[in-house]
Order: sequence, then structure tokens, then C-alpha cells
Amino acid sequence: MRSIPRAGVLLVALACATGAPARAADPAKPNVVYVLADDLGYGDPGCYNPASKIPTPNIDRLAKEGVRFIDAHSPSAVCTPTRYALLTGRYAWRSRLQRNVIGPFAQPLIAANQLTVPEMLRKQGYATACVGKWHLGWGWPKAGANGARDFTKPIPDGPTARGFDLYFGTDVPNYPPYCFIENDRTVGVPTDAAPVGKDSFNIAGPMVPGWKLVDVLPGLEKRAVEYIEKAAKGDKPFFLYLPLTSPHFPVVPSAAFKGKSKVGDYGDFVMQTDAVVGSVLDALKRSGAAENTLVIFTSDNGPEISGEVNPGAYDRLKQFGHASMGALRGTKRDAWEGGHRVPFVARWPGKIKANTTSDETICHVDLMATLAAALNVKLPADAGPDSVSVLPALLGEKREAQVREATVHHSAQGKFAIRKGDWVLICAPSGDDNGKRGEPAWLRTERGYEAHTAAGELYDLAKDPTQKTNRYATEPAKVKELAALLERYVTDGRSTPGPKQKNDVDVIWDKRGK
Repeated sequence: MRSIPRAGVLLVALACATGAPARAADPAKPNVVYVLADDLGYGDPGCYNPASKIPTPNIDRLAKEGVRFIDAHSPSAVCTPTRYALLTGRYAWRSRLQRNVIGPFAQPLIAANQLTVPEMLRKQGYATACVGKWHLGWGWPKAGANGARDFTKPIPDGPTARGFDLYFGTDVPNYPPYCFIENDRTVGVPTDAAPVGKDSFNIAGPMVPGWKLVDVLPGLEKRAVEYIEKAAKGDKPFFLYLPLTSPHFPVVPSAAFKGKSKVGDYGDFVMQTDAVVGSVLDALKRSGAAENTLVIFTSDNGPEISGEVNPGAYDRLKQFGHASMGALRGTKRDAWEGGHRVPFVARWPGKIKANTTSDETICHVDLMATLAAALNVKLPADAGPDSVSVLPALLGEKREAQVREATVHHSAQGKFAIRKGDWVLICAPSGDDNGKRGEPAWLRTERGYEAHTAAGELYDLAKDPTQKTNRYATEPAKVKELAALLERYVTDGRSTPGPKQKNDVDVIWDKRGK
């Protein structure tokens, strides 16, 4: 990774850390646009996989104009916990959510007194907006003794109660209620029952009349562009969190993209996702905001397998020769790399050097500390307990050591893994988290993966990036070292320096041989 001149923003952050007076800091606060794809695999974008059969010109363009991280990770291998960690700087396994995701009509996962990224930015004078999939719970109002939900009333404890000035989106595209939500109200009243069955909705529930799944992504795209164009004319810097609903199920590409890829509907939907990125970049340029905007594009976890998405990642590889997980082992839900190593590209003109690549290990949980460092904000002791500033990595600063001491990974079924340097320890019996739908025997044979036998798994990713050789039995000292570090992270309530914090619940992290 090549060095670039230090930006004024970085000088402020370093001055804060060293106690030295800041010099000639850039007074302008950057806009921030954070685009989070849903279930996009490491091997889907062309800039990550030269053999990809899905054209992604806009994601590739963003990478050419900024930095591409090849070792970026979601905090979890599934959706809700990643979103929680991204917005709070706290691993979700410290909350009540110990496995999987929250279900339809779940109560809020982010506590009312928890500092969030948008709230931190709002205190710094930012306008904040979320457009897209929330999936972090709401305080759904009920009417009457029978507990029926009242969609004519405001919905408490949603995005606008967690730091966002504005919200527009769907809670989850395949969860009821099937409608858009604007701020704290449904757009229309869901009075119809959604049809359930093949090629339709997979969960029964209320729906607004005329609701069409294919209209969701275009609706989010339109609103995001409108927000950028309006916010760019305002007198405040803005933060747009854009958690897309694609290419997650329901896989419903618009007619303009249908049949355009060589990878079926999924490939078409990825192309449409890429087009949304293009619309966002074009809106920033058109509005004159591009030069002072940090744009980040990434994904919430690895690619989906068969079930809701057909064909899934493994079947796409066999049917189309397209590897959504790239050369990585595992997919969505897994503790293996393919479950949580994700595309991550960032552009910030004048600050991030164009067409660069970083091998720094980073995680979505780092957003809070990174933006705090960029803005010279001192976080409260109980905020962002797992968030590390990766600003030096973004700006291409040379360092003797990696910015993160270690990173904790979490699978759908609650498996813990910890990565330090080149080594990763999975603290659970060997095997995938996808059950009968998981890693197929033909792929295991083709790629030379070991059989699932050991009490735990240990891999040297420098020598074995595809996780073929389990070193658990031959490196007991490394297993002990990483397990002890993970135990400290769990018991201290944080993985960063600072006063110990409390987890919301007891956390069982070590399942080896159990």
C-alpha cells in the first residue's frame, strides 16, 4: 500500500491522539454516503473477481477512483447483527441477539440510550438520513386486547428515534408489513393479506393494496437520489446510510435488467444493484457534492445459498461457473471467510488516493471510531466499545502494525471466531452453519477441503487463504493464545482500550467439543 500526503482531517485526529496542537485542519466536514448491499458476495463484483460473469461497472469505477480493501469483514455472517454493529460500534453478540436475525415485528435491538453513528454525526451538525432496509426492530403499536397491530398510528423506536432525521424504506423486503415506511408511519395502510407461495411472498402478513416486490429497489434508488440532490443544497454536511434490499431475496430484477447477465435472475439483480450505485455517484457529481463526500460501498455478509434464492451460491457455481464467494470457503451464515469477508471500496477525492488496494484487516463495526477520528470527536467511554479508527488505512498511511489488534467473527448459529494477524480460530466443532443446504460434497472434493472432524478450527490465512488445512491439533499454543484473547474481549465488554463494559446478557463463546 503506497503512502499519500496526510490530509488535514488526519492531522487533527493525530493531534488529538498525541496531545499536540492541530495544524491547518480542513474546516469542511465531509458528507458521508454508506451503501450497504444485502448478501452480495466477495466474488460478485468484477473488481474483486476477474472471472465474475456479472458486469459491475459502477462498483468497479468506485474502486478505480478510491481504495479497494481485500480483507474487509462484516461483524456477522447474517444481516441484523451486522447492521447493529455498524451503527453502534458494538458487536451484536453483546446484546440479546445471540444467533440468527430478529423476526417480523420484533422489538428494537438498539437501546434508546445507545449512541449511534447518525446521532454522533448529528451532534456535529450533520443532516442524517436512512433510506432502505432497517431490520433492527420497531415499537410496533397495537390496538385492542387481541394485540392486533395498528398501522394508523406512528411507529415508535425506529430509525428516527435512533439518530436519523429522515427514514424511507422497508423494514425487511420479505417480512410483513409489505409496504414502504416513511419516518415513523407506513405509506398507506396494509389492509390486504399478502399471497404466499411459489414466486410470491414467503411469509404471510398484511400488505398495502397493489404492493409489488419488484418496485422496492427502484423506490429506494429514487428516494436516495432525491435526498442527495436536496441535501447538497443545504447548509449542513449530510450522512446518508443506504442499506439496499438487493441482491437479497426476493430476487426481483426490473424489466430493464431481466436477462442482462449470464447468471440468471441473481446476476441481473446484482447488475441492478450496481446501477443504483451508479445513480448515487451520478447524483453526487450532478449536485456538486462529490468532491467533499466519502463514499463507501460494501455488503452485510456473504452470498446466500439455495432455499429462498434459487439457484443459490453453490448452485450458481455449478450451473453458471460463477463463484459469488470467489475463492473463499463458505457463504452467508458461515464462520468461514466466505460468510463475512466482503467487498469494501471507498472514495474520498483529495484524501483517498485513486486506484489503490489495501490489505488492512477492517470491520464494519469500525465506522463510528473512524468518523469520530476524522471529525476530531472524542467518544464517550461507553460508546463504540468494539470500534477502531481505520482512518489511517483509508488514507493510505504506512504503519508498523495493523490498526486492529484482532477481529471477532460470528456465525448465524452463534459460533465465534477470532482473527489476529494471519491466524483465525473458530471456537466450535468443525463444519458449516448451513446444515443440509450447506457446503456440497462435490465442492469439498473439488477444492480439497478437509472433512469435518475437529473440535475447533485454526487456519493460517497467509499460507492457506481458502481454509483447506485445519491446524487446530498441531498449533495448541496459537489456539490457547487466541482463545484467551477472545475470552478477554467477551468478559471485558469491549475489545478496545477503555473502562470495562457490561454485556446485555451472558455470552457463551467457547463451544469446542461441546
